[in-house]
This record gives sequence, structure tokens and C-alpha cells, in this order.
Amino acid sequence: MNEKKKNVPQLRFPGFTDAWEQRKVLSLADNTYGGGTPKTSIPEYWSGDIPWIQSSDLSEGKLFDVLVKKHITNIAVIKSAAKIIPSNSIAIVTRVGVGKLAFISHEYSTSQDFLSLSNLQVDGRFGVYSLYRKINSELNEVQGTAIKGVTKTELLKKSLRIPKNHKEQQKIGTFFQQLDNLITLHQRKLSDLKKLKNGLLQKMFPKNGEKYPEIRFPEFTDAWEQRKLGEVADILGGGTPSTGVSGYWDGDIDWYSPNELGNEIYLHASKRKITKLGLQKSSAQLLPLGTVLFTSRAGIGNTAILEKEGATNQGFQSIVPHKDQLDNYFIFSQSPTLKRYGETTGAGSTFIEVSGKQMRQMNLTIPSIEEQQKIGTFFQLLDNLITLHQRELDHLQLQKKALLQQMFV
Repeated sequence: MNEKKKNVPQLRFPGFTDAWEQRKVLSLADNTYGGGTPKTSIPEYWSGDIPWIQSSDLSEGKLFDVLVKKHITNIAVIKSAAKIIPSNSIAIVTRVGVGKLAFISHEYSTSQDFLSLSNLQVDGRFGVYSLYRKINSELNEVQGTAIKGVTKTELLKKSLRIPKNHKEQQKIGTFFQQLDNLITLHQRKLSDLKKLKNGLLQKMFPKNGEKYPEIRFPEFTDAWEQRKLGEVADILGGGTPSTGVSGYWDGDIDWYSPNELGNEIYLHASKRKITKLGLQKSSAQLLPLGTVLFTSRAGIGNTAILEKEGATNQGFQSIVPHKDQLDNYFIFSQSPTLKRYGETTGAGSTFIEVSGKQMRQMNLTIPSIEEQQKIGTFFQLLDNLITLHQRELDHLQLQKKALLQQMFV
């Protein structure tokens, strides 16, 4: 690879062909600023008009629109190490939270955990993304033990490759800011959907001691009735075939452990599988399609629905609804309630565990099977929408990560 090819990105906007040049971080700005914390015991230093940024105000990967929680006065600037930093500067955390940074479009001040680059000699948006990529790729090199950090000198000596053409810098910076805006939009939509779901869970199930939900489908008017979970479902535990017998393993029966339950609602394939002999020679039980898996120890209350029959280890007390008495997605929608019950009821010295007997005694307030099915279908559709938005968000974030590698040198 010749030197020119080494100094150009894999992917770039048409019309730009020049090699990028190597620059020190120090050369990106005419001025640098540190920060300081005015005495918190002096009221006249605080609640002024000057935004005072702390490391906790910055979020990892969010490079614009910092939400500043505190403001200081001009007297605080005069009497402390805090400085007024010009607008359109880049604030970089060098101590606690090292690696976080942001482009600040207004005047501001910071705590001593920052180094700010001002009067930039590169496009500000390009500069903040370039620094973000550089600093986060080198985080393993930072010094310190309890508080990791990087010194001002170390940071300013770091090298970056920069396009000579300012227009190329602008195009790259604008592109990534637009991509981040799209990611933020998806994050907000996802957050709104989750809030909507949480609100509806509160309103579509009766409150403690009540027999009617606040919101329900219009065709249903009957009071809900209280039942024990064990009256409307079988609660089945699991087991582990002997690992020393090869004939028990690598069969065609899915066999789940608690660490396989994450954010997925449906499970269709386990990491390990057991044989029919392994099932017979252990306390594992074959669970039917539609079973709601429920982890009963070391992370009580994680749930998922089996898309095909399978078995579990002993870390589960899974719920097999009785036909025409309990809808599986209706009970799955109450996962937060199941989790709270398991955590408050469980016992143990080494680790907290909730037993099958305890789960069977859990009180439920439930409507007719027809209303359960309608509620279950409603929350299933809502969960599918949440999953879709989560996948779109994950895809955008992976795309951004890849483009940061391909569009910078």
C-alpha cells in the first residue's frame, strides 16, 4: 500500500481525491481551556447565566445538545478556576468519564474534568466526530487506576488524519450529525412506545384489591376474579442431565439456561440440546409450545415464550397455561408483576430462589379467557412494534459504527 492510499478513507464523497494530512490535536484549535469548580458553599457563585458543564451532563456517543444542569455567575468565574469558553468549541472529558466529548454551540464553562478546544481550525462537527473516533479507540491506553484519565499534554499530542479540503470536512461532519439526529429520533420513538406500554399496563389491569381495570375493551363488563396461578396453569421446574454421560447431550431437544433469556420475547433454539434419554434420566421436563419460561433464581423474573417445545435447567419455574383458562401472552404481559412477586417471595442463603410451590400460590386477578386473549393480542402487537423500532435503532447504530471506520482514516 503506497502512502497516498494509506492516507485516504475507504469511503468518501465524490469530488474529493486528495490524501488526508496528519495533524496533532493541538493544531486543531487556536486556544485550549481547562475548567474549575466554584465553591458550592458560596450562593453568589451559583444559579447564574453561564452554563457550567460536568462530566455527568455528557452521554456516551451523544456529541451535541448537552443538557446542562447547573449555571454559575460572572463572580464565580472571577473567583475560581472556571473560565468562560467561546461558543463552537469542543469539550472533552479527561478524567472521570474519560472519552465523553461534545460540540458546544454556545458560551459555557466546565469543571476541572475537561479540556476544551476553541477557535477551531477544522470544521467543528468533523472535529468532534474525528476526536470521538480517535479517543474511544484508544481508551485502553489511558492512565490511572481508580480514576482513569488522560493528561492535557497526552491528549494534545495525539495525531489525527484530517482532509485538507474544508468542504470535505463539512460534508462528513454534517452527514454524521444527520445520522445521529435520525438515531435520536428512533430512540425517542422507542422511549415513547415503552412509556405508552408501561402506562397501559397500569390501566388495563386492575389495581390491587380492585375488580375492574381503568381501561378495557368495550364488549367486556364483567368483574375480574381472583385466582391462584396454580389453579390456571401448571408450574414446571427443570433439571440438568449428568454432564458426564455423552448419551444425554447433543440431541434434538432444546434445553435452556437462564442466561439465554435476554430481550427476545420468543425462543426457538437453545445453545445446548439434550437427548430423549437425557430428558428421561433427569428432572428436566418437556415443556409445550407457548410455555412462558420464568427464571426462578440468580436473576429472578426473566421471561420468554417457547416457540417450540423444549426443556430447561433447574433455574426455572415455568408457566404452562391451562387451555381456556389462561392466555399465555396475557400472563407474559404481567412479567413485571411476576418478577416483583418472585423477588419478594423468594428465599435462600446462598442465593434467592422462588419455588414452584410459591409460584402456584401467587394471587392473580383475571377476566374471562376471551378478554385475556384480546388483551394478550393487544400487547403482543405493541411488543412487536417496540421490537421493530429496537431493531431499526440497533441497525442504525451498527451502521454508524461501520461508517466511522470507513469514512475516517
